[in-house]
Amino acid sequence: MPTPTVIGYTRAMTDAVVPRAEDFDEIAALLALAFHNDLDPEMQAIERPIFEPERSLLVRDGRTAVAHAAAFSRDLAVPGADVPAAHVTMVGVAPTHRRRGLLSGLMRRQLREIRDARREPVAVLWASEGRIYPRFGYGSAAQRLVLSADTTGLRLPDPTPAEGTLRLDRPAAHAGELARLYERARADRPGWSRRDERWWAYVLAEVKSLRGGATERRVLLHDGPDGLDGYALYRTRDEWSAGVPRSEVQVAEVVAHTPAAYLALWRLLLSVDLTRRLSFPIAAVDEPLLRLVDEPRQLAPVLADGLWVRVVDVPAALAARRYAADVDVVVEVVDALLPENSGRWRLVGGPAGAECTATTAPAGLACDVRALGELYLGGATPAALAATGRVRELIPDTLATTTPAFTWHRSPTPMEVF
Repeated sequence: MPTPTVIGYTRAMTDAVVPRAEDFDEIAALLALAFHNDLDPEMQAIERPIFEPERSLLVRDGRTAVAHAAAFSRDLAVPGADVPAAHVTMVGVAPTHRRRGLLSGLMRRQLREIRDARREPVAVLWASEGRIYPRFGYGSAAQRLVLSADTTGLRLPDPTPAEGTLRLDRPAAHAGELARLYERARADRPGWSRRDERWWAYVLAEVKSLRGGATERRVLLHDGPDGLDGYALYRTRDEWSAGVPRSEVQVAEVVAHTPAAYLALWRLLLSVDLTRRLSFPIAAVDEPLLRLVDEPRQLAPVLADGLWVRVVDVPAALAARRYAADVDVVVEVVDALLPENSGRWRLVGGPAGAECTATTAPAGLACDVRALGELYLGGATPAALAATGRVRELIPDTLATTTPAFTWHRSPTPMEVF
């Protein structure tokens, strides 16, 4: 269906309603308008199976859709555990209806509904602009590195005799194997979301209009002594300059269960014939590649935001994750949108588990709910946020004793845009 032009409406807008499944095409048209895309029937067919109309909110002006927000029901890996998390998505407002409070209304109602359902202690999203979501209590929780590498002459350590073997194929032929490898790795990587069959179909789907001139996606598989232990999803884009090859390898995912598998996958990715560049937009902050190549400057890493976390239920969220060291601290939290979160909470926990309860004891630390979101996956520490003034130490030495607990042995990282 064509993208509607929304101009000059004067009728009263309806309150947000829960749409029907058959409203998906209209919502897709609104989002295409908001994000400056053309409607793509192929993309709509891929996105329709993951759409959850019962978790969506739609605002109309007359009969025309003008604002929308939604969430996906997925589990999120957090330090030492898995938690149900509202994956907020499909947020957009028609250009003609900006600055009317529609986004604020949708975000506030969505948070209230997530809180009242008491199933998901946190919400998570990707932000189109970093300034939008902090006002709703979201904190930047999992950063990423964007790698744009010049691969010319870039070297990795020499292979070992027991390194294994590599195979190339189409990803769809190995969906089950990839799912099992991914799920094993996900348990140890905060920020990765669970993928059921619908999500694997979405991740591996091919949409030619989104390739930007690159090839279809390929999967590189690594077999170690015990079988398949690593994979990489990538494309290549052909380019020549004055008769010299300048093609690019575009890496989407690298999942490896052993250092040997990781090294073997990257050795091929960095040395594909006729290529001179490699891009990897969702590398981890602690990506091993930076410490393996002989000249890390050629990777040209740029730090960017990734996942934003909103703590919806403070005691449930803090009790759900694990802590790198024993901790016993009272935190005073302020939450302007969900006042149930405001107050003093005693967190007692460690590597084996945690509990969090309301208390009237003096607080050792104080922060708002946004700061709590930044701390939640282990990507930021209380001491780092205290340096910005966004965590306050109320009892001396509380920062020194609490900060180690909120770290984790793996940096949180996003894996996919949803």
